[in-house]
Amino acid sequence: MRRLLGSVRARATLGATLVVAVALLAAGTAVTLSLRSNLSGEAGTQAERAARSVAADLAGGQAFDGLSLDDDDRPVQVVDEKGTLVAASEDLERISGTGVAAVRPQASAAARGDEDDEGEDEGDDDSLEPGEIGEETAFGDGSATIDGETRDYRFAAVTVEVPGRGTLTVHAGAPLAAEQSAVRTALTVMLIGFPLLLAVVAAVTWRVTRRALRPVEGIRGEMAAITASEDLGRRVPVPDTHDEVAGLARTTNETLAALERSVERQRRFVADASHELRSPIASLRTQLEVGAAHPELLDVAGAVEDTVRLQRLAADLLLLARLDAGERPADTRFDLGAVVREEAAGRSGVTVDAPVVEVSGSRGQLARVLANLLDNGRRHARESVVVSVRAEGEWAVVRVADDGAGVPPKERERVFERFVRLDDARSRDDGGAGLGLAIARDVAVRHGGTLTVGEAPGGGALFELRLPGAP
Repeated sequence: MRRLLGSVRARATLGATLVVAVALLAAGTAVTLSLRSNLSGEAGTQAERAARSVAADLAGGQAFDGLSLDDDDRPVQVVDEKGTLVAASEDLERISGTGVAAVRPQASAAARGDEDDEGEDEGDDDSLEPGEIGEETAFGDGSATIDGETRDYRFAAVTVEVPGRGTLTVHAGAPLAAEQSAVRTALTVMLIGFPLLLAVVAAVTWRVTRRALRPVEGIRGEMAAITASEDLGRRVPVPDTHDEVAGLARTTNETLAALERSVERQRRFVADASHELRSPIASLRTQLEVGAAHPELLDVAGAVEDTVRLQRLAADLLLLARLDAGERPADTRFDLGAVVREEAAGRSGVTVDAPVVEVSGSRGQLARVLANLLDNGRRHARESVVVSVRAEGEWAVVRVADDGAGVPPKERERVFERFVRLDDARSRDDGGAGLGLAIARDVAVRHGGTLTVGEAPGGGALFELRLPGAP
């Protein structure tokens, strides 16, 4: 059960069904209340009409025993101002909801006044004065038993002021059977129809979500297969739609492609590093073996040179590994011009123009960048290397220009790739492994800057390092 409810399909179906159920319940309640209110109002109108009809007869001087109260569907009571029942429907056996439980009329002062009026009427009919019917109508619900049948009624109470009789109150009822029947019918329809409608909603939602999530299952299955096979060249299927699932599939394929490139780059990096390490290690081993057999032939200077080369290569690989791991540079404020002057000191043929320009970051890593750029410039320059430092707006700009052959335009991005050497023979003789410029660009990017190469005014290579200036 927990596994079923854990699926998106089941949760979507359950959620849609609950929402529709709440909406149907609210709508059904509103319809039922509206229906009951309308029918109850209609019954109240009928009861008021009957009460005012009797009140009109009383206002016209009609005697109590002459009132027309024989309607089987509408119980009627006439009550005097003392609460005494003076007239009622003939077959009325029980009544509630009017405030007067009596069902048989009793003699009262109003009744006696009625007899006196009749005597006076014999002498002079013109002396009768019409009564006054009250404008207000009071409503209430109750029940009554007429001729052995008990029903619920909507009662209306109307007052009438009759000369000689005082204030009389007429209670008349209209049956609520139509209202109750209509409400029962509506409830029956809801009890039968709502579950069926909810079942249809659940079934449709289940099928629709199944169809909508089918591409997701395909993506999941393909990702599981890629994980099992470790084949990053495979891609997940992209549905022929323009919805979020298609976007998910495209993003997944882009992630797989980036991961494939990263793994391939890592493999190539390991292979190149192994290749670069093999040469100095083999050379150092050969010299040591020769020295062990013939000590007088040991080339100590060559062994030291190979050892230094190994040390530099190991340091470069370690720095690249730290950069690839996302190590954040330090946030130290320092003078970039001073670092340039320090790195250029002792290098022949290097001209420096480096005023004070402050930046924030790792002083050691940026010193390594400048050293790599100066080494690269000296390696390819004919005679001189010119280094300048300038503050340009919010940027600190370092330019390293040499008077060598330069870098062809189509190779200006390739030189920043790892283990790339445009002149393999000369770079290898100089001990370069093709990592200096790659490290320089990675460090520049980690510091929020850029490193590009162009053409120097003298025709050589111009490397431009841009770093954000210290705030």
